[in-house]
Parts: sequence; structure tokens; C-alpha cells
Amino acid sequence: MNYVRDYVKCVTLYGLIIRSFVYSDNCMNSKQETAPLNVLLADDDSDDCLFFGKALKELPIATNLISVQDGEDLMKYLSDNSENLPDILFLDLSMPRKTGFECLAEIKGNEKLKGLSVVVFTIAYPHNLDFEREITNTLTKMGAQEFIRKSADLTKLKQAIHHALILLTEKKPLNGRVETIL
Repeated sequence: MNYVRDYVKCVTLYGLIIRSFVYSDNCMNSKQETAPLNVLLADDDSDDCLFFGKALKELPIATNLISVQDGEDLMKYLSDNSENLPDILFLDLSMPRKTGFECLAEIKGNEKLKGLSVVVFTIAYPHNLDFEREITNTLTKMGAQEFIRKSADLTKLKQAIHHALILLTEKKPLNGRVETIL
């Protein structure tokens, strides 16, 4: 009889534990769905920043956009906000004062910053696809998760940004693929 009572207590306790985990997971998921993603854009071209912001606003994902104009400003921003990092960084490679390559190496070499999701957002090399492939491979080895070619086509840009943000929100690893935006 004691065995039955102990078994019932264990089953009841187990049920309470499972329900509390399910409840906390549901609360966390609903919070993640409603909280805007913090997006950091590092790009020195003001027209590209405006275009990126326009594309981001038209997506069905709530976001807060913060922009910095060069590599030194980026690293200062990340250092000042290392306890509250953005959810994702879109990084231009060709910036003054410190290049995107230098920033990526610094970010992935810093214990506090290395977990930051980085998507390279830069110009395409249409006349030399082998060179672009080599750069993409190098960036992936350095720790970039995606490579998006800048585009003058708003629809294509929105698709590429949306894809990166969806992978982030679903907690799927960004995969180092080159988005085909021309």
C-alpha cells in the first residue's frame, strides 16, 4: 500500500514539474515572439543604411534598428553594450577606420562578443565569382553566419534580410550560405 501511495506522489510531482516546464516554455516563446529583435547595422554608406532600414520596416518581424558608420564606432558600441548585445549584426566589409574583416576577427576573438550572430552585408563581385566564393569561405571560417550581397532591388533585399531574421528567431544556425542577391 505504501508503494502505491509513493507511486501516486511521484506521478503527481512529475506532472507538476512537466506542467511548469511547459508553462515556462510557453511564456518564454510568447515573449520572444512579441519582443522586437535588436538589429545592428554597420555600414558607412548612408544610402545603403536608409535602404536597409526601409526593407527592415516592411518585414513582418518587429525590430529595432541601430546603425553605426564605421568599424571603430561598431567596436565601441559593442564594447559599451557587451552586456546587452544586439540579436544580430549586419556588417559591411568596406568601412573606414576599421574594415568589416577586422571587426569580424575582433568580435569572434572576444569572449563576450563571439556569440553574436553576424551577417556580412556587402557589395557583390559579379565579374569574379571565384574571388567572391573565396571571400565567402574566408568569412565563414572567421565566424560569419551568412553573406548577403547588397542590392538595389528592395524585394530581393527584404527576402534576404527576412531569411536571416527567421533563422535567428527559430534558433536555427545561420549556415554560411551566400544569398543570391544581385
